[in-house]
Amino acid sequence: MIKSAMKTTASALVLMSAATAGWAATSKLSPSHVVSGGEYSSGGGISVAAEVRNHSGRTLVCGVWAQSRQQSVLTSLVERRVLGSGSVFLGRERVVHGLLFMNEVAPSQNYANLPAGCVLTNRAWQPTDAQKEVKIRIPRQVVNNNRGGSRYGGGGVVVTFKQTGPGAGT
Repeated sequence: MIKSAMKTTASALVLMSAATAGWAATSKLSPSHVVSGGEYSSGGGISVAAEVRNHSGRTLVCGVWAQSRQQSVLTSLVERRVLGSGSVFLGRERVVHGLLFMNEVAPSQNYANLPAGCVLTNRAWQPTDAQKEVKIRIPRQVVNNNRGGSRYGGGGVVVTFKQTGPGAGT
């Protein structure tokens, strides 16, 4: 039974991956990449740089991400959840959901020429795509809730992530 469940889960993951992207690679970001990201309410944050381009008639999304060198212990190891919830849009169309394929790099003012993680989507590249705006969106979210379970309020800290633009600093 366990073997069967594992096989079914593995098959579902392969199918989900194939529907989103058929291939992953590394490429250098061009100077025309866009940058966004956000900040944690406890300080520090994440920056994400991405670009969308044509690769053999399909849509290729490449990107990198950086996190602040100094930030609260309350945001330790939350970047996978934050990046996993992010998306890259081309115009009004979401072309990739989940940014975990991107490479982590040091915070910088400019991410051009850095080795970026890429995914090749099944979306056909359209002639008008080169003129469309690329946007990175990461939803606002609670990343740490240390309030305690007391029905009387129990103190504690709640840390949120909010997209504000580049948040990793340099």
